[in-house]
Amino acid sequence: MADYVIAIDQGTTSSRAIIFDKKGSIVSTGQKEHEQILPKAGWVEHDPLEIWRNVQEVIGVALAKADLTRHDIAAVGITNQRETAVVWDRTTGRPVYNAIVWQDTRTQSIVDRLAEDGGVDRFKPIVGLPLATYFSGTKIAWILENVDGARAKADSGDLMFGTTDSWVLWNLTGGTDGGVHATDVTNASRTLFMDLETLEWRDDILEVFGVPRSMMPEIRSSSEVYGAAESSSLLRETPIAGILGDQQAATFGQAAFDTGESKNTYGTGNFLIFNTGEEIVHSKNGLLTTVGYKLGDAPTHYALEGSIAVTGSLVQWLRDQLGIIGSAPEVERLATTVEDNGGVYFVPAFSGLFAPYWRPDARGALVGLTRYANKGHIARAALEAVAFQTRDVIDAVNADAGVDLTELKVDGGMVANDALMQFQADVLGVPVVRPVVAETTALGAAYAAGLAVGFWSGLEDLRANWQEDKRWEPSLDAEEVERQLRLWRKAVTKSMDWVDADVR
Repeated sequence: MADYVIAIDQGTTSSRAIIFDKKGSIVSTGQKEHEQILPKAGWVEHDPLEIWRNVQEVIGVALAKADLTRHDIAAVGITNQRETAVVWDRTTGRPVYNAIVWQDTRTQSIVDRLAEDGGVDRFKPIVGLPLATYFSGTKIAWILENVDGARAKADSGDLMFGTTDSWVLWNLTGGTDGGVHATDVTNASRTLFMDLETLEWRDDILEVFGVPRSMMPEIRSSSEVYGAAESSSLLRETPIAGILGDQQAATFGQAAFDTGESKNTYGTGNFLIFNTGEEIVHSKNGLLTTVGYKLGDAPTHYALEGSIAVTGSLVQWLRDQLGIIGSAPEVERLATTVEDNGGVYFVPAFSGLFAPYWRPDARGALVGLTRYANKGHIARAALEAVAFQTRDVIDAVNADAGVDLTELKVDGGMVANDALMQFQADVLGVPVVRPVVAETTALGAAYAAGLAVGFWSGLEDLRANWQEDKRWEPSLDAEEVERQLRLWRKAVTKSMDWVDADVR
């Protein structure tokens, strides 16, 4: 019998394949970064063909490191950067344009045009999302409106759309030779096109955006067999049986299955998800309403989400654009060369401000600078910005839920940063808890796939796998926390009202 499950984690900066055993422990990993293509200010793209090549490579690396073959793998799970849009030709299998990444802001004019009739909340009661450049819908519209020949091909039924889970699934199951064109409810809920109640595409909204229904993938549950890997794959004949958008996958990997449970992922951006169970809760405080997960024919679970655009990518920016660190882990060492932030606050509104503000007119601001400030203060301000933004989102969750969060489960790459996690506990005033397996995004996708094929018998098996690794208790004086929060929120106001007719 196969003793392992493999998860394909197609993320914003890299693609990974991680093999897990029945206890949810990592057996081996393959990982490869892909190019961040930045053609203009505010534009962020990826090459879908490079992503697919990397996915195939990391599968091979993970299998080779563990000395395993496809016969050892019970199922494949997929998780992905959720709102990144790929449009490709169903006959040739080639993208008509680069993938437009969730951070990309080029579609603001489309958002403004659509908001003229009903405002940015025009479709929110149906889809749970405001009109924003963040979501896939406006990205598809931009491709159809701006890429030569795309509109005609779409109208004739020759184009397909998918977030990167659909792109990987279609290629993995055969591509132009019978590839499965599907997505799951969590990814579908990030397009602006899916009705949260019916879990179906809304033809009336597709029509408003000018997107033909023929482009759209079939919406399926998060845990079922979608198809099998095609014959040339190293995983040939292995069932692909789980799909979850990355933040929902991380929530699932944290075993936050029940109403009131939550997690915060520290990745390229930060994403806090609060499980609302089978109830659709519409936020009054700037959060998104989204699908949490759906296992086969079981009832759908919904969630509130606080999405922060720039956290880990701010550290990447310090490395790649400023060059003040040589690698991401160095940011902690640099930040701890100073006792405090020296009065410096960094608002990383590179893609505008997401939750809870939703201000597309905002741009990054580094404030409070004096000649005393050095690169250590800037590094510290960058890390503190992650914690401050999370506090803003938690305040919104507490207001919507009516019950204050008593501890925060965390995961993602940045939770290895002890200085950040301690400051996060200080700013929140509640304990911050890291699990033994911090790669909860890939683990959640593995869990969804394993459940579908009987590798795990139920949610209790998965709960039993969760173990605490480290806990940070708040230690900063409450008065000092309030002083810093006041200055942070003043800094946030300085980032707003920047984009106008002359600045894009």
